[in-house]
Amino acid sequence: MLLPVGAAAIAVLAAGSLSGGVYAVVSGHGKADPVAKTTAEPPPTGAPTGPVTNVADSGQVAPLRRVVPPDVLAVSGGGGSIGPAQIAKIRKLGKVRDVVAVAGGAVQLQGRAVNTFAVDPSSFRSWTPPGTAKKTDLWAALAADQFVVSPTAAEQLQLAKGFQYPIVAKSMPNVMMGGSGSLGLPGIDMLVSRKTGNDMGLVPNVAIMVNAPGVDPAKLSKAVGRVLGVGANVVNLHDRKYQSPSDNGGKPGSYLDLYKQAATGCPGLSWTVLAAIGQVESDHGRNAGRSSAGALGPMQFMPATWKTYGVDGDHDGKADIMNPYDAVPAAAKYLCANGAGKGGKQLYRAIWHYNHADWYVQKVLALAKAYSTRFS
Repeated sequence: MLLPVGAAAIAVLAAGSLSGGVYAVVSGHGKADPVAKTTAEPPPTGAPTGPVTNVADSGQVAPLRRVVPPDVLAVSGGGGSIGPAQIAKIRKLGKVRDVVAVAGGAVQLQGRAVNTFAVDPSSFRSWTPPGTAKKTDLWAALAADQFVVSPTAAEQLQLAKGFQYPIVAKSMPNVMMGGSGSLGLPGIDMLVSRKTGNDMGLVPNVAIMVNAPGVDPAKLSKAVGRVLGVGANVVNLHDRKYQSPSDNGGKPGSYLDLYKQAATGCPGLSWTVLAAIGQVESDHGRNAGRSSAGALGPMQFMPATWKTYGVDGDHDGKADIMNPYDAVPAAAKYLCANGAGKGGKQLYRAIWHYNHADWYVQKVLALAKAYSTRFS
C-alpha cells in the first residue's frame, strides 16, 4: 500500500519523524512518538590559520551570500496550501525581514515515513545552519534533482551517497542521494528539488519559515498562528527543545551556540560580547557582504587582519572569512590578543581595536549586557 501524499493526507505530514522534533508542528499532538513502519516492504539498502577564501561558486547553484536564521516554522492546517494573502500578511508583521514558503509532505523512503520539503537550493540554503549552508556540493546535488537528508535519516535508513532509491508518493521516482547535512528544522528530514517535489505531488506552500530579527520569537509565533488560523502548527525554533547540535556532526547548531563555543577559546571573555559584535557587524550573518570599508563575512574582518587572525574553526583545511565556523572563533582570537579576557578597561580597549570608535564599544557593551540579561 502506497503512502498517499494528496492534499488530504498532507494535513499531518508524517505522524512522527526520524529526528523526533517537530511532531507538534506537523501533527498537532504533544510530543514525538517513534516513527512507525508503513505497510509497504522496504526496498534493499544499499585551529591552524589558513588563506582567505570565499564560498565557492558553482555553475549549478547560486553561491552563498548571506545566512537567514529562521525564527519560526509553520505548517498549514488541514493540509492545504498557505494562501498568497496569508503570506503577504506575515510579511507585513512587525520587523519581519524574510519569509519563504515551501512545498512539502510525507513520503515513503526505505519503508519509513519521511517529512520532506521541496525547495529552490539557491535560495533555501541560506535558511539552513551555517555548516550546511556553505556545503556548495550539497546544494549543487539538490539542484541536479538529487535528494538531501539529515544525518539522522542517513543513518537510520542506511542511505549511501551516490545510490538511487525509490521515493514513494503519488509517483515513485528513483532518486539519487546527493548527501546529508543538518537541516535545522526539527522533524524535517529530507529536501528535494522543486521539480522532484512537483513530480511526487507534494503540496505547494504547505509550510512557511519566518525571520524577524529583534522580535520575541514566542510573540512572533503567536502572530503567525493568528494569520494562519485554527489548525496551523507553529513552532518557535528558539525553543530550547529544538536547539540541538547533535545532528550537525557535533558542531554548534546556531549562531548562539557558536558564540558560546568560540568564547571558550579566550578565558575570561563572555560569549555575549561575541554575540553583540555579531549583531552589530552583520546581524548574525544576515548581511555578510563586503562593507564600504572592504570588510567581509559575518564578523566583518578586513582581509589584511584576517591574514593574521583567520582561523580554520571547522577543520576543513581552510580559514574562510565568509564561514561563521571560522569567523566567530577568529573574532574571539583577535579580541583575546588585545586583552579582552582580562575584562574592564582591557575589554573596552579590545573592542575599540575591533572598530576604532567609542560609540561602537558602548553599543557592543550595551548589547552584551542585554544578551546576558535575556539568557541568564
